[in-house]
Amino acid sequence: MIEIKVPELAESISEGTIAQWLKNVGDNVKKGDNIVELETDKVNIEISADYDGIIQEVLRKEGDTVEVGDIIAVLKENGEGAGDVASEAPAPSVSHQQAAQPAAEAPAAAPNKPAAESEQRKETDRPLASPAARKLARELGIDLSKVEARDPLGRVRPEDVKAASEKPASQPEQKAARAPEKKQESTPKTADVPGKPVERMKLSRRRQTIAKRLVEVQQTAAMLTTFNEVDMTAINDIRKRRKDAFLQQNDVKLGYMSFFTKAVVGALKQFPLLNAEIQGDEVLLKKFYDIGIAVGAEEGLVVPVVRDADKLSFAGIEKEILSLGKKARENKLTLSELQGGTFTITNGGIFGSLMSTPILNAPQVGILGMHGIKMRPIAIDAERMENRPMMYIALSYDHRIVDGREAVSFLAKVKEMLEDPESLLLQG
Repeated sequence: MIEIKVPELAESISEGTIAQWLKNVGDNVKKGDNIVELETDKVNIEISADYDGIIQEVLRKEGDTVEVGDIIAVLKENGEGAGDVASEAPAPSVSHQQAAQPAAEAPAAAPNKPAAESEQRKETDRPLASPAARKLARELGIDLSKVEARDPLGRVRPEDVKAASEKPASQPEQKAARAPEKKQESTPKTADVPGKPVERMKLSRRRQTIAKRLVEVQQTAAMLTTFNEVDMTAINDIRKRRKDAFLQQNDVKLGYMSFFTKAVVGALKQFPLLNAEIQGDEVLLKKFYDIGIAVGAEEGLVVPVVRDADKLSFAGIEKEILSLGKKARENKLTLSELQGGTFTITNGGIFGSLMSTPILNAPQVGILGMHGIKMRPIAIDAERMENRPMMYIALSYDHRIVDGREAVSFLAKVKEMLEDPESLLLQG
């Protein structure tokens, strides 16, 4: 019999929730057939069969949280007889689930049951860590709960495990002594209002992750926000004059996001600390421009990444954003399309927002918020007033490495380029 396990997911994802079983016990499957849909923090992943066979047993139900390496089902290969099933019975991770096995096999399975259940309890208490870190910790015999993470979000990485293996034995004990402080973060439950209609709903894994990450950012980063406003007259004029020719030539509409992406890239080149990341006591300056574009999907906000935005044309940016947005709404984004962004743009204006404070998308140190375009009276000079299409823009930044002067100057540069959009074509 073949054990179906949760595969390695990604560097930053170590667990997920079983969203839906696509095959049931007794179903025939072929190699490559999708068996189960797994919901992770970022995307849904379908786990496929590596062999032809029949689903013999399902060990985890929908809604269960599983981790990389967990056995979730058992597949009986085609042609495998009763003798083969009996020979596989002593496997410790499967036998404690197989209540339907003949009584004669029970003595062989019983000694393994407590060990398997104990191992499951241990795994559910494991700290947040990448699959590579878990593998290295197993090889070195390191307890992950005693490894100090340099990641601002507390994620244990391979270099943290390696550092822990080189420390004196007293170091992990000090870390463990501080661990009980985390217990103070519990949130009190509120009772339902007697006689009033209520509905209790469980948060999806993605929504739980969004909530956790946003709170962690506010607790970890020294986040500040600065505001400015942009006169959108020039951009609106270009879009009005060029929209038909642009659509005919590129088969995509000329939207606002390509202008903002180009302006952000231009400003990042002049203020590189906003295109950086804090790693422990070091600053990682990124010499590439992978811009995350926040998209509101049914399960919550996701931020797919436009790779090498500095090398793309206006049409290239618009096509990439259109493609990523469609995938987000259809829940078809891959992990690679969500990872590694250097800076984020979010547009609350499409929902009617006039002004807001965007929250950082860790580990990034900057995020630009766009808002609704409103006609407002603007003083052109000392003598004239005109109604102009105006947009408030907001930059949230991590004050640990970005000073107020740089943040304000960055936002002023974005404003300058948006109000003179021809300058975006001259970026070097």
